Amino acid sequence: MRTVIAFNTGWLFRPEQVDDSVPDSHFEPVTLPHSNVLLPHHNFDNADYQFISTYRRRFTPPALKAGQRLFVDFEGAMIASTVYLNGARLGEYRGGFTPFSFDLTDHLVPGENLLTVHLDSRERKDIPPYGFVVDYLTFGGIYREVSLRVVDACHLADVFVHTAGVLSEQPRVVIETTLRNMSDAVRDLALRADVLDSDGVRIAQIETAVAAPVGESIARQEIALRQGDFRLWTLDDPALYTLRIELFEDGTVHDRLDTRFGFRQARFEPDGFYFNGEHLPLIGLNRHQTYPYIGAAAPARLQRRDADIIKYELGCNIVRTSHYPQSRHFLDRCDEIGLLVFEEIPGWQHIGDDDWKALSLDYLRAMIVRDRNRPAIVLWGVRINESADDAPFYTATNALAHQLDPTRQTGGVRYIWESQFLEDVFTFNDFGIPLREPNHTPYLITEFGGHTFPTKSWDQEERAVEHALRHARVQNQQLGMVGVSGAIGWCAFDYNTHQEFGSGDRICYHGVMDIFRLPKYAAAFYASQIDPARRVVLQAATVWSMGDRSGGGINPLVVFSNCDEVEVFIGDESVGRFAPDRETFPHLPRAPFVIPMPHQHMIWGRALADLRLVGYLDGQAVAEQCIAADGLPHALTLEADDSELAADGADMTRVAFRIVDRYGNRLPYTNQVVTLEIDGPADLIGENPFALIGGQAALYVRARHTPGVVRVRATTPRLPPVEVTITLREA
Repeated sequence: MRTVIAFNTGWLFRPEQVDDSVPDSHFEPVTLPHSNVLLPHHNFDNADYQFISTYRRRFTPPALKAGQRLFVDFEGAMIASTVYLNGARLGEYRGGFTPFSFDLTDHLVPGENLLTVHLDSRERKDIPPYGFVVDYLTFGGIYREVSLRVVDACHLADVFVHTAGVLSEQPRVVIETTLRNMSDAVRDLALRADVLDSDGVRIAQIETAVAAPVGESIARQEIALRQGDFRLWTLDDPALYTLRIELFEDGTVHDRLDTRFGFRQARFEPDGFYFNGEHLPLIGLNRHQTYPYIGAAAPARLQRRDADIIKYELGCNIVRTSHYPQSRHFLDRCDEIGLLVFEEIPGWQHIGDDDWKALSLDYLRAMIVRDRNRPAIVLWGVRINESADDAPFYTATNALAHQLDPTRQTGGVRYIWESQFLEDVFTFNDFGIPLREPNHTPYLITEFGGHTFPTKSWDQEERAVEHALRHARVQNQQLGMVGVSGAIGWCAFDYNTHQEFGSGDRICYHGVMDIFRLPKYAAAFYASQIDPARRVVLQAATVWSMGDRSGGGINPLVVFSNCDEVEVFIGDESVGRFAPDRETFPHLPRAPFVIPMPHQHMIWGRALADLRLVGYLDGQAVAEQCIAADGLPHALTLEADDSELAADGADMTRVAFRIVDRYGNRLPYTNQVVTLEIDGPADLIGENPFALIGGQAALYVRARHTPGVVRVRATTPRLPPVEVTITLREA
C-alpha cells in the first residue's frame, strides 16, 4: 500500500553551495516551508535572495517490501533544484512553481541516508518566467512542502475525474487513471472506484479489470448516476465529493488514491459566463502568492486565509492566480468555499528560446495534471501574460491544455488588442476608462486599474477615494456590457517587485488591500457588493477632517455600503437620509453612496463635530459607523487572526496592529513606533520595532515545535499596551 510521510522537519540550511564534507554544525536547522532569507517588507534589493543555497536532510528510510519504490516529492522550490542522495546526483529540476519528484530507491543505503538539495534561486534567463525583467519577485527557498512516498512497482500515477451531463437526465462521472508499471512484466490488475460524499458515504462504485503494460497506461471508467444522487457544486453550497481509486492484484489492495471533485458545469459563451446553466457575471481580483518578510514560504493557514479574504472580506466570486500556479492549500480552500479560479502558466511578457518554450509546456502539463480535478478552476491560462504573438507556441499550449483537460476552456492574457485569438476565451488586460467594447467573444477582462493609479494606505484622501471609485466605475461598466463575462481587477494585495516597476521602496501599491492584507477604501467598495444577508457593510471613505482634500471640506462624502439607505449625522444634527447613486452606477448590485455635504458644517476655522452614519435595510437601522472629528490617537489595537496554532515549526498567523480613534477607525497619518514582545514557544517574524506608516501593519507569529501558550504584547508611546494570547497545540 501507498504510504506518504511528511518530510518537512529536520532539515538543515546553509546560504551557500557546499558539498557533503561540510559538517552539520555549519548549518542552521529549519522547517519547511522555508525562505532562504527573511527580508523587511520593503526597501530591499531583490539580489538579497538570489544565491545558491544548500538544504540537507538526514533520514532513515522506511522499510521497503519487495518491489516497492521510495520517492521524494517536492511541491515547489525556487527556482532550480539539483538533488543528491548519498552523493549520487539524481537530477536537476528547473522551475519554481510546479511540483517535481525523484526516485530514491536505487541509491538508498542501510541506516542513515543523506538527501542534499543545491537550490539556485537566481533569476536565470533559461528558466521561465525570466529572460526579461519581471513585475514580481520569485523569493528563494524550498517554499512549499516535501514528502516521502512509498509505492508498489506498479502504482497509481494520476487520476483525472470529471463530470458530464450534470444538468441533464444522464449525469455521469468519468475517470481516467494513469497506471505506472515499473516492473519488467505486464500486470493483471483490478481498479475499483468509489464516489464518496462529504460524510464518507458511498454513492457509486465501479470495478474494472485492467492489464498494465510496462511503463504508463491509462484506464478509463465511467459511472452513470441519477439526478438526486448528488448535489451540485455551487458558489453558495460548494458540495465536494471524494473519488477513491484502489488498485488490486490477486484480491489485495496495492495502492489507493483519494481526490476531491465536484459536480458542476462552467462555460464562457459569447454573451457571458454561465455556471450550472445560469448567467453569472464575474467580479474578481488578481492574487500574488507572496507575503511580507517570508516571501512565498507561507504555510497552509496563511494560504487558505487569502482565499477567505478574497471571497468573504472582498466579496469576489473569481480570482486569477497571476502569473503562475499557486499553492495547493490556497486552491483547496477555493474548492471548499466556492471561489472560482483562473489559473495560468508562469511568465510575464517574455517568450524565450526553444528550450524555454519546452519548459513552459512542461509547466503547463504539470499545472493541469495537478489541478484538473478541482471544481473551482474554470479557465486555464495558456499564454505567457502580456506576451507577443507566437502562433506555433500558443497553438501547442492550447492543444496540450485541451488534450490534458477537454472539459475546460482556455484563455490567453494579453494587452495587445489586435493579437491573435487562438484560445477559447479572449482574455484582455484593459487599463482604460471607459473600457473597450469586446473585439472577440467570449471575452474576459483580466486586469484593470493597478499601475494606472497606485495608491498607498496613507495617501491623501482624494487619491484613496478616487482609487476606490475607479474600481467601482470599471465593475459597473463591465456589468452593463453585452459580451463581457466579467472583470478581474489588478489586484487584491500590494506586492514586492523589482526596482524597475514598483514605488521607491520596491512595492507595487496596486492592491485594494496593503501588503499585510489590511484594507484600503477600495476594499470597502468590493465588500459593499456582498449580499447584506451575509454581512452588512458600512464604510465612509474619509478620515473626516477639514484639510485633507483640495479646497477643504468633505464634498461629496463617499460611503460604501450594501444598505438601502444611509443617514448622515454631524454631531447630533441629521444632514439627511440618502439612497445609493444608482444613476452613476446603474449596473452594480449595490451602488456607492455619493452624498453632497452642506457647506455650513465644514467652514475653515470652525470646530468640526463627529461624523455618524446609520445604515438601513427595509427601514430598519442595521449598522452604524462613527468617526471622531479630533483625529487623535485613542488606542493601539492588536489582533491575531487565529487563537490556536499547530506546534509543527511552520504554522503561522498574522498579528495586525493599528492606531485608532476613539471609535476604532484607523488613523492613516500616524507614524508612531510600535514594539512587540513575545513570550512562549513561538517567534515573531517581521520588523520589530515597527515604524508605523498608514496607521496599520502586521507581523507574523510562527510556532515552534513545543505546545504551550504564547503571549504577544504591543506597546507604543502615550497609549495603553495591548496583548493577545495564542495556544500552540500538539502537531
